[in-house]
Amino acid sequence: MTIDQTKTIQACAIGGLCGEMTFPEIVGKLSAIGVERYHADYCRGEITYYLTDGDSQVVATPHPRHELGDAFDAAAVESAVHQSQRGEHTYLDFIRKTMAAGCVGYFVQITGRQAIYFGRRGESHVERFPD
Repeated sequence: MTIDQTKTIQACAIGGLCGEMTFPEIVGKLSAIGVERYHADYCRGEITYYLTDGDSQVVATPHPRHELGDAFDAAAVESAVHQSQRGEHTYLDFIRKTMAAGCVGYFVQITGRQAIYFGRRGESHVERFPD
């Protein structure tokens, strides 16, 4: 991994948390440097980014702790995703809402144009990127 790739990844992670970058901006920048997917782990407070060449980088994403719902509520996750797409809340709001809905993390498959949200017992919900 190059220094420029590392800097871009870190800028995207912090830019999302601080509300300085939107999801489409982040995906565009990551795709441009060869990131094919990333995994946001709410419980560990980190995101792992995977390059097409197999290299990876873990970035700490220190967000406030929120209560984690016991049951996975796919409809609530879907609602939070759609609120994000409409610009109705911040990424930190998104984290809070999806954690309350029992989501422990998600994978963004940039090359597959989808995100997969999952619960603590293996439940999942898939959201395809809008056109």
